[in-house]
Amino acid sequence: MQPHVASLIHAVSLVLLGMWGYLASETPSPTALIPVVIGVVLLLLNRGVKNENKVVAHIAVLLTAVILLGLVMPLKGAIGRGSVMGVARVVVMLGTTIFAMVSFVKAFKAARRAREHQA
Repeated sequence: MQPHVASLIHAVSLVLLGMWGYLASETPSPTALIPVVIGVVLLLLNRGVKNENKVVAHIAVLLTAVILLGLVMPLKGAIGRGSVMGVARVVVMLGTTIFAMVSFVKAFKAARRAREHQA
């Protein structure tokens, strides 16, 4: 799958599931909106990723790595609270994050191979 499509799916899942988690909480915390903010930034970067802008793609990968690490604590918290829906939301966000990261890595490897083949 093309990295821009994987990143788009990832960004949309962060926005939708992050907002759902925030709005569904009895005591919403502003930190619950972090995935939403990162998702919106990834949406804004998506055109650059699609156009294979290296700088934009690397920023998108960095944000994807940050959210991958950042979702660990919410997962622990949801498990600790016994929130099945909370765990499900975070697991889906983690899944799309890993999916996007794998897509980026494959694209970067393919680009490197293409450059080496041309040289």
